[in-house]
Amino acid sequence: MYVGKATNLKRRVSSYFLKSANLLEKTKALVRETAKIKTISTSSQIEALLLEANYIKKYRPKYNVRLIDGKAYPFIKITSSDRYPKVLIARRIEDEEVGKSTYFGPYPTAGAMRLVLRTIRKIFPFQSVSNHPKKPCLYHHLGLCPCPLAFDSQLLRKEYKNNIKHIIQFLKGNTKKVIRDLETERDNLSINQKFEKAGLVQKKIDAVRLVTSSYYSFYDGGVNPNLTEDKRALELTILRKNLKDNGVDVQNLGRIECYDISNISGQLATGSMVVFVNGERDRSLYRRFKIKFIDTNKPNDFAMLSEILDRRLTHNEWSLPDLIIIDGGKGQVSSAHKTVRQKKLNIPVIGLAKKFETIVTSDLKEVRISNSSPALHLLMRIRDEAHRFALSYHKKLRSEFIKRSKP
Repeated sequence: MYVGKATNLKRRVSSYFLKSANLLEKTKALVRETAKIKTISTSSQIEALLLEANYIKKYRPKYNVRLIDGKAYPFIKITSSDRYPKVLIARRIEDEEVGKSTYFGPYPTAGAMRLVLRTIRKIFPFQSVSNHPKKPCLYHHLGLCPCPLAFDSQLLRKEYKNNIKHIIQFLKGNTKKVIRDLETERDNLSINQKFEKAGLVQKKIDAVRLVTSSYYSFYDGGVNPNLTEDKRALELTILRKNLKDNGVDVQNLGRIECYDISNISGQLATGSMVVFVNGERDRSLYRRFKIKFIDTNKPNDFAMLSEILDRRLTHNEWSLPDLIIIDGGKGQVSSAHKTVRQKKLNIPVIGLAKKFETIVTSDLKEVRISNSSPALHLLMRIRDEAHRFALSYHKKLRSEFIKRSKP
C-alpha cells in the first residue's frame, strides 16, 4: 500500500497512530486500511533511498501513486546501448527507449536523486549530457567526467563501461557486489604489479564503504506523518483562506503560474513562467521568454513583465491559471494586473515581495502572514522556482553572448 523510509522508524511509524496526530484525509485512509507493517533495516541512508525507489517501482503501492505515474517525479536514465553510456535525468520513461536505456526510480524528490548522482559521480565519473563536445569540459577538470569524445581510446572505453556497470549495480542496491567486484579488480592489479592503479581502485572501495556506512549523513524525509499529497492540499487550503480573507477572490488553486524577470541593466533580459499543479511543480508546463522590449538601455521590469504576460495569454492552447503570482511588489503587480485586465480575463494576481515576504494583492494591499504558515512556504517555493528558472535562462544567453563576442 505504501513504501516510505525514515532514520528513526519507531518515531516515524508511531506518529501515524498518536491521538494528537493531525492526519489529513488521504493519510487517514492509509492508516484505516493498514493491516500489517513490515520494516527493513539498511546499513545507510543512501541504501534506504535506493531501496525505497526500487520497491515503489516493483510493487507500485496505492499510496505512492504520485511516484508511480512518473509525471511529477524524476528517474535516472542510463543509455546502456551507447558506445559511451550517459547518465541522465528523465521525467518519464520513453517507450522507444525501452531496451536501449536502463531506468531507475522514480525518486521521492529531485533533490534526493541529485544527491545520489553527485555521490556516485565522485566515485565513478560519468558523462551527464546527451551531446558532449569533443573537448574537455569543466567536470573533467573536477575529476567528474572522463570526456570520452575528447579522449577516445580502447582503454578508456573499457574503464568507462566498467564504471557504468558499477553505477547500475549501485543503483540496484547491490553495493556489496560493487565492493566485491572492486576488490577483485584491485587484487588482480596488485598481482600484475600495477600498484598505482590498484591504489586508485582501493580509494573507490573506501568511498563506497563511506557513503554506505551508517554514520554517513545523506537524506531523510522527516517525521511529518502526512502523505505529500495531503501536505500540499493543506498548503493550498490555507493559502486560499488567507487570500479570500484579504479580498482575493480565488475559487480554485489547481493551476498556479508564477513569473519573474532576469537581466543585467536591461541587457539579455529573460522571463520565466513556472507552473504548479495541485501544489507540485510541473516542469513540462514551464515556459521561458526572451524579452523583445526595445529600449534595453533603460531597464524596465514592469514593461518586460507586461510583455511576457501578454505573450503568454495569447496562447489559447495553454490552460488558464487559477492564480498568477509575480516575483515583486506593488509596481510589478500593478503592471501584471493591468495586462490581465486588457485581455478581459478575471484571473487573480498577487505578488510576493522578497524584503519582508509580504503578499501584495491586485488592489495593492500588503498582507503579512506568519513565517511559519504552510501557505507562505508554498508561495516562497513557487516564487524561488520562478526566480531560478529565469536566472538559468539569462545565464545561458549571457554565456552564448560571451562566446560570440570572443575574437
